[in-house]
Amino acid sequence: MNPITRLKLGSILFTVLWTGGMLWWSGAFEPANIIILSVCGALAGYFWYRAMRWQFQLMGMLPRNDTVEMQ
Repeated sequence: MNPITRLKLGSILFTVLWTGGMLWWSGAFEPANIIILSVCGALAGYFWYRAMRWQFQLMGMLPRNDTVEMQ
């Protein structure tokens, strides 16, 4: 498994945990609240992925270009 795949799986896990935590913390389980928090969770996961990818590229842990060879 290459580092990009691990980073993507980590961002999915972050999204699920963030969304679940926000739902639990708000205590409101109406459909509108669930939809809004799901959209916000997806955005948070995407931005977390971009921030971590940028940081790991700066540290030299990921290649600097967007092309990663698949094995």
